[in-house]
Amino acid sequence: MRKFLAILVCKLGRWVGRLIGKGSSMPGQAALKICPDILSRVTLPAHIIAVTGSNGKTSTVEMIAAILRANDKTVVYNEEGSNQIEGVATMVLTHSNFSGTVKADVLLIESDERYAAHSFRYFHPTEFVITNLYRDQLTRNGHPEWVYNALKPAIYPETLLVLNADDPLSSCFAIGHEKVKWFGMDEIPGDTHAPSGAYRDGAYCPVCKAPMEYDYFHYNHIGAYRCTGCGHQKPKTDYTATDVDLDSGRLTIDGDVSVQLAFRSIYNVYNILAAYAACRECGVESAAIAGVINNYILKNGRMQRFTLGAHRGTLLTSKHENSIAYDTNLRYIASSQAPCAVLVVVDAISRKYFTSETSWLWDIDFDRLNFPHVREIFLAGRYANDLAVRFSFTGIPGEKWKSRIFPDIREACAALAEHGDEELYVVTCFSDRDKVLSQVQKEAM
Repeated sequence: MRKFLAILVCKLGRWVGRLIGKGSSMPGQAALKICPDILSRVTLPAHIIAVTGSNGKTSTVEMIAAILRANDKTVVYNEEGSNQIEGVATMVLTHSNFSGTVKADVLLIESDERYAAHSFRYFHPTEFVITNLYRDQLTRNGHPEWVYNALKPAIYPETLLVLNADDPLSSCFAIGHEKVKWFGMDEIPGDTHAPSGAYRDGAYCPVCKAPMEYDYFHYNHIGAYRCTGCGHQKPKTDYTATDVDLDSGRLTIDGDVSVQLAFRSIYNVYNILAAYAACRECGVESAAIAGVINNYILKNGRMQRFTLGAHRGTLLTSKHENSIAYDTNLRYIASSQAPCAVLVVVDAISRKYFTSETSWLWDIDFDRLNFPHVREIFLAGRYANDLAVRFSFTGIPGEKWKSRIFPDIREACAALAEHGDEELYVVTCFSDRDKVLSQVQKEAM
């Protein structure tokens, strides 16, 4: 009876939530109060694919779903991104019948890395993709090794791990685990042989703490690493980006699968690799995967084309309080070469709690914008003056940004609409994305 009541309440709550535009986690929370072990009482599909990591999980899940659906698989996944246990319960119970059976070929779950151990207490993924682990929302998550320890109890012996071979921390999940597949990249143009960024999380081995050596860095601590003490090193990859040309937007996987990139970012390459590896492990042929992800444009709105006045623009969404996400988008702008203006917006910090803590802005390498083709930089939002202080410590000439500080986003957009016609890039976070998009004319992607 409790099982039936929990499913009924969840379905009713989800129906009401859709009417009012909310309800991705509250119905599941109510169901868990009625029947705390409800997720152990349902019948799930044979394939349960979980995806977690500091960055890329939402985009990777979307691509996996698109690939599997194009290959005639019925896929249930948390499209709204509510990725803690309450959201997972909402998704599972909403798609189950009243006897508790989920009618699908694949259950695909985006999981918050801190709370995966709770989500998978009563059932275990058959495949578990871990994209990466690095500094992310430090006021919430602390150090990435703390997140690693929180995620480790979610790893079960029967689960196939699909791991990023280029990440020295998340690769540690393979230690003592028999079922592992690896994805990663060979050295590509633009890699460095010295670390970049504000900090060096790859300086010491996550296993024994001895100094690490790198053959090359893709970005931050992601690359070809080798411990000078215990020998922890980048493993041989099963699925490999063997040829990546971000300038021309071309990616080759395993030497023979060619993919054109709609978004020429190294992040996009890793997300594609993770999705490719997961789907190959589910039996999808490589050519079928390539047919879906070739020039694939994400539907989650993290990249949005628009017009503002005479500007054609691109909005690049970065994850809250995550300097590596921002650095990657700044790297994308730096590689564009064509004359452009940039609007940086910080109006809200964190969707989960209020804080005016802005120290993470100092970890972002804004000097990546110090190129001649970046003609002007506009700083906008409640924290525009915090941004201005941060920019005063860069090498970017003051005439490019000092007279372009707008605490009001609408005023910044109005000023841009009346000024210039070069390409425009907007760098902001999830909470502030729609505040910008409400002031522009979106284009179909």
